[in-house]
Amino acid sequence: MAGGTLPGTAADEADGSDRVVFHVDMDCFYASCERLRRPELAGEPVVVGMGYEAGESIGAVATASYEARAFGVESAMPISEALDLLPRRANADPDDPDAPDPEETGRYLPVDLDFYKEVAGDVKAVLRDCADVIREVSVDEAYLDVSDRTAWDVAEGESAAAGPAEARTLAEGYARHVKQRIEREAGVPASVGVAPNMSTAKVASDADKPDGLVVVPPGAVESFLAPLSTAEIHGVGPVTERTLAEMEIETAADLAAADPDRLADELGERGPELRRRARGDDDREVTPTGLPKSLSRESSLSPTADEETKRETVAALSADVARRARERGCLYRTIGIKAVEPPYDVNTRARSLPGPVDDPELVESVAFDLLAEFADDRVRKLGVRVSNLDFAESDQATLGGFEPGGDGGGAGDDAGDGRPSARAPRTRSVATDGDGGKLTDWVGGEPTEVDEEEAGERGTSEPGDGQASLGDWA
Repeated sequence: MAGGTLPGTAADEADGSDRVVFHVDMDCFYASCERLRRPELAGEPVVVGMGYEAGESIGAVATASYEARAFGVESAMPISEALDLLPRRANADPDDPDAPDPEETGRYLPVDLDFYKEVAGDVKAVLRDCADVIREVSVDEAYLDVSDRTAWDVAEGESAAAGPAEARTLAEGYARHVKQRIEREAGVPASVGVAPNMSTAKVASDADKPDGLVVVPPGAVESFLAPLSTAEIHGVGPVTERTLAEMEIETAADLAAADPDRLADELGERGPELRRRARGDDDREVTPTGLPKSLSRESSLSPTADEETKRETVAALSADVARRARERGCLYRTIGIKAVEPPYDVNTRARSLPGPVDDPELVESVAFDLLAEFADDRVRKLGVRVSNLDFAESDQATLGGFEPGGDGGGAGDDAGDGRPSARAPRTRSVATDGDGGKLTDWVGGEPTEVDEEEAGERGTSEPGDGQASLGDWA
């Protein structure tokens, strides 16, 4: 590392531009999830429909892959309209002159929310391991403040990212690390925008999709934004874009130079705010979206059926989850495990307790009991989770006398009141992500949130990248 800083950084430190903000946006997330478990869909036009059943023409497009978008298929479009633009592959017949050309057909699939939640949990696991401050905007979108993890310091070599950055920075390297971990551990692609503030990071993540990495360092923000259309400024939706066009404001540069009083007259308080964003001025902090619904950790493994390896991993995961719950001052009512069998068969099991507890030994014991169902199975990933969290102060730290049921399965959420024939042996080891890395969080069952101003512009709860929302996970 050369040890220097980017031009403009030192002068701008007072206004917060030493911050490093990532905006992580998953590319065509539902379609990417389908390709994860069906690799033969790679490169194919894929349409995922809400309220859609195979072979039917009712429902609406939840998301369309970039290949499908090339045919004009868009999010929220009726399936019947999408089929006019992109017929089903199943209807193609090269020997029938009246049938559609196979090269101009696509694959239509119904929404599988449970599977998408599992994959989203894997993505969030990476994000929570890579950043201390995260704002989850939707199931496939989040802001990360990584100022404590990296910096705008210049590293050796030229920037390999898209955008105005000329020199490679530590921030670029860390963003690439996050992207690669998402790809490796969740199996789906993401685009990442890197900037000194939230609104510019959001614009950057959209600038080089799919699978993009755009870095906008301090000192280059306004020049990066200037040539863009107003529609690309964070917070400008179709209605605002039309209003600005009527004011002869077409680009971010026009917006940055506009009279703030006139903007306020036309758009209210949002007008001057959008002007500031077009100038690269956004001092909002990345704020978390509320208390978590669960705390969890998971570890990737080389596929194995070895009982000792699985128990050692679950023991380490249980200890870490219980430690994190105690550090955050929360009790938990449910203990669960996650076991992923090759290639990507996700299984979860959980058991609810009679009351909230803080009991590391009980977490391990219940997790072992639930793991017994997979004693003979090969797994490629294991996770332990505590949920139904209670952050209120409580004197009830343990459930004295409670033992998990001895049926060896524990497939449901019922509390057991039997006793196992023998207490599970206690083991401790350091579990890794399969590549020598840290354990990653497994965060499932958390609510999603759509940025209010984006929702107000869209008039919908649709998250970014033209994809319909999964809604709350609770």
